[in-house]
Amino acid sequence: MQMNFVETNWLRIGYREWNPDAQRCVVLTHGWPDSIRCWHHVVPHLVQAGYRVIAPALRGFLPTTFLSESTPRTGQLTALGRDMVDFVHALKLDKPVLVGHDWGARAVANACGLQPGIASHMVMISVGYGTNDPSQALSMEQTQLYWYHWFMATERGKRTVRENGKAFAQRMWDTWAPAGWYLPDEFEQTAMAFNTSDWAEVTLHSYQHRWGHAPSDPFYDADEKKLIPAPVLDVPTLMLHGEQDGVSLPATSAKKERFFKGRYERQLLAGVGHFPQREAPEKVAQAILQFIK
Repeated sequence: MQMNFVETNWLRIGYREWNPDAQRCVVLTHGWPDSIRCWHHVVPHLVQAGYRVIAPALRGFLPTTFLSESTPRTGQLTALGRDMVDFVHALKLDKPVLVGHDWGARAVANACGLQPGIASHMVMISVGYGTNDPSQALSMEQTQLYWYHWFMATERGKRTVRENGKAFAQRMWDTWAPAGWYLPDEFEQTAMAFNTSDWAEVTLHSYQHRWGHAPSDPFYDADEKKLIPAPVLDVPTLMLHGEQDGVSLPATSAKKERFFKGRYERQLLAGVGHFPQREAPEKVAQAILQFIK
């Protein structure tokens, strides 16, 4: 399928689109370390139900590129939210359903925080709302699972991501979900999206910044003030979380109802790890469709 592109202030965003003439739209946003490919078995269910489906690549992931070499390769979570707002505006989408996994979940939630009313519904997968604050409490078990966050704050970690990022990413695939959940060729195809120096720099800045180990991009200072502490959202929201998530414990998405003015639902998926849209695509698609119908 042909890749489409749209330009925002900072990015040339690559995206795929299905069923473009449909009236209602769903935007599917991938996480780290992943790519647009993660949605391929979810998309047919949404298209069959009559939705226009759009899947963009995040900053730092090919085929999305920065328009200027001088633009800081920031990965701060606020920037992901602003990118999503800009993407929706650039395509002139009218209240799409915003769905995000992992980094994508943070992107869509931050977009809803930055611009109330931008979405008709929101679906977060594997990352609970209100977990962007660097001062948040973490259990000892969750702290241990975040080893790669702390590793990337070291010189050895920086060097590993820059010089051996593909193997570093595959370690996450191997440990974040029950063994045997993916075929080696699927990782190889997905890892093509990491084949740019931007991927390493955006990755490093994202994980360093969220714990105070790297400076903010001043451009996003006003947005940061809107998002920390996490604002209460007025968008119907569905949270999907695998019971066997090997990096974000299900407890991290529990008891978030206080952040939502209206409808909020949370579903735990039995036997599923950190990549529900890949491990159980039909369940994810049906949960989305049931929630937004």
